[in-house]
Amino acid sequence: MGSTEIARPDVPSFYETEISWDKLDKTKFYIVGAGIFSGVTLALYPLSVIKTRMQVASKDAVQKNVFSAFRNIVKVDGIPGLYRGFGTVITGAVPARIVFLTSLEMTKEASLKLVEPFKLSEPVQAAIANGIAGMSGSLCSQAVFVPLDVVSQKLMVQGYSGFAKYNGGFDVVHRIIKSDGVWGLYRGFGLSVMTYPPSSAVWWASYGSSQHIIWKLLGRGNEKKNVSSQWNIVYAQAASGVVAGAVTSCVTTPLDTIKTRLQVMDTTEKRDVGQVMKRLIAEDGWRGLYRGLGPRFASMSAWGTTMIVAYEYLKRLCAVSERDLSG
Repeated sequence: MGSTEIARPDVPSFYETEISWDKLDKTKFYIVGAGIFSGVTLALYPLSVIKTRMQVASKDAVQKNVFSAFRNIVKVDGIPGLYRGFGTVITGAVPARIVFLTSLEMTKEASLKLVEPFKLSEPVQAAIANGIAGMSGSLCSQAVFVPLDVVSQKLMVQGYSGFAKYNGGFDVVHRIIKSDGVWGLYRGFGLSVMTYPPSSAVWWASYGSSQHIIWKLLGRGNEKKNVSSQWNIVYAQAASGVVAGAVTSCVTTPLDTIKTRLQVMDTTEKRDVGQVMKRLIAEDGWRGLYRGLGPRFASMSAWGTTMIVAYEYLKRLCAVSERDLSG
């Protein structure tokens, strides 16, 4: 992750700008973080529902754009339709995020030490360390995240375009296990591993490197400019989040579309990745692989930007002073 404290002119080192894992109050970090990210998830969840609906729609039902998909959901289900599956997501998100953030921070700290001897530029160091950490965090959290993803996505599309209806998350789990066993909850696991860890690596690498570039553009380290102001910190982090969202959504949307279709299929359907891909191309051509690109970009940029600003603030809030560490 990018820096949260701006280096003083006499302390320009990239490593000095990080709040390391061993300088955080872990209990406060997890408790406050759970509240912050639950709020962010609540605010941005409708974008995930819209993206999923667009990705799984049949050729006849496919929505032309984000706004038509939004209007259709509200018209049929009202505002609650934008939050289908939210209870399942918010219940599983806390343990999944704890695993992700712990792995992210510990791996990033180790990666920074590994790249330091190579004397690379700060943007390159940030890209490598953040990329490795992002991939590690995502890999470790997939065991929790994939079943959560499968259940929530089935709830998001229930009753839509021919998909089955359910009586809540437990009903989805019961039907999946009855039909396919426990492994049914991990449908699309291979594609999730192919999609999310690389996506996380690209996002964090893009975020880390672009933030350092933005700091240079702002004149970081110049004593004549107050580049370390709170507003400049937020600006750099938010702008970097948008850049990371744009890069990541363009790279990973095709795999995400195929994965989503696999996960929401009826348990009686036995299509593989190749068959799903062929059907998408047959329906819409190659652009079919980019269904939901708009809301995915909006979701990744909005989520990433909001999350990163909140997360950097969380780290500053939970940082332990040198006096407390020495005491």
